Amino acid sequence: MSGGSVSTTYLELSQDDGTAHKFYEVTVDALVVTVRYGRIGASGQTQVTAFPSADKARAAAAKKVGEKVRKGYAPAVPGQRAPRAVTRRQVTSAPSTARAVAPVLWRFGTGSAAFGIHVDDEHCWVGNQAGDVYTLGHDGQVLARFNLPDGVKCLVADDFWIYAGCDDGKVYDLSSKLPFAAYDIAADVDIFWLDIHEGVLDVSDRDGKLTVIDHEDEHQWSRRSQGDHAWMVRADDRAVYHGHQRGVTAYRPDGGGELWHTPTRGGVLFGWQEDDTVYAGTARRVVQRLSKASGAIEATYACDSAVYACATSPGGRFVFAGDAASSVYCFDQDGTRLWKLGTGGGSALSMQYRDERLYLVTTDGSLVCVDASEAAVSAAQQGTVPVARDVKLAEALPAYAPATTASAVTAVAQAPTGSIVVQCVQDSGRLRVHVVSEGYDSSWNVQFPRAIREPGARYVVDALHPAAGGFYRVRGDIRRLL
Repeated sequence: MSGGSVSTTYLELSQDDGTAHKFYEVTVDALVVTVRYGRIGASGQTQVTAFPSADKARAAAAKKVGEKVRKGYAPAVPGQRAPRAVTRRQVTSAPSTARAVAPVLWRFGTGSAAFGIHVDDEHCWVGNQAGDVYTLGHDGQVLARFNLPDGVKCLVADDFWIYAGCDDGKVYDLSSKLPFAAYDIAADVDIFWLDIHEGVLDVSDRDGKLTVIDHEDEHQWSRRSQGDHAWMVRADDRAVYHGHQRGVTAYRPDGGGELWHTPTRGGVLFGWQEDDTVYAGTARRVVQRLSKASGAIEATYACDSAVYACATSPGGRFVFAGDAASSVYCFDQDGTRLWKLGTGGGSALSMQYRDERLYLVTTDGSLVCVDASEAAVSAAQQGTVPVARDVKLAEALPAYAPATTASAVTAVAQAPTGSIVVQCVQDSGRLRVHVVSEGYDSSWNVQFPRAIREPGARYVVDALHPAAGGFYRVRGDIRRLL
């Protein structure tokens, strides 16, 4: 610690195998203790706590430092270690050459370039490079905001759980008001894209490597594909589909080996999947449909510029694409182009179709809702489009940030009727979370925030759902049981 009335202790944990790359800093200034922590090279998150006396402030700081030292943190000098490798996707966006503009119903500007999108029965989700994730109704009303510590790479859904993959190397579960880090990706992985299937996380990266992590955040297996810059990963029961500069490679879900590899026309920039097929958008201005069974190319959808995003309507009846020239396309299943329209503002970096609407997130940071019905598109081609509504943020918009300690979680004296109690227990040398309420198998683990785990602590959750692989997922709020 430094001398004077203000003292600071700075620690780092950076392991050779890349499983940790983070710092922890504690500053004592009279009665106030400030804790700052995060990945090395980032500004991190900050907690400020006031104490009734200087002695208690110093004691609390010493306790925090001691806990971290016991976990392997060591004194360090800020700035000496290189930060985690982070690749921001470099894209260009030219004006559209289409004669007509798409029938945009509403548009919401997030303030920063956006890659993450997910649309379900109730909500639209958008995540941007500033670390903001917004939820909106299908009518464009902004409902809530999540403040994550770093830029959002992508949003992925696994059943009705929503996850945000961030540049800080963590994957945050956003399925309740309390977002939490469900997975922590090794520091040597420069993340490009993510997918989650039945609790198993698949990560594709800059070097063309595929890393697979289970629901307990334990590394399972990894493979290096033939090409680098892997912007596509999709998973199902039969395989993990990895798209990179040399095409698409399918691997067995258990890491047992390669099933097939198919070169594509150009490096893969985006991927989509249906039940029996995967779609790869490429730098050579096409989307290609591949058979999941054999890897055979079944159809090619030709665009006029590099394809940044693609999606389909259910079953692949219609195929949509967004290119580097701010245009959006629709094709029939066999590859015939049905229409091309301008987005009216930037190139689509991700997209999703739902109920005759096409949702786009763009280079200018907008979430755009396009009326993709036949009547609306036909009218747009004739020059008649609706006046797009610009969605504004509500003044009192709820905002949620990840809890970083157990004390940050709302505490209750007793479990409300119908809720479920879980407990942190030592199991085979690891701190795990087991269900202690009746009616559950207590040997099954719960996917639970690591930041708020404490030995012996009990928590109340609204609901648990069993998932594949013998674990439960939390649904609803988390409260600490006093």
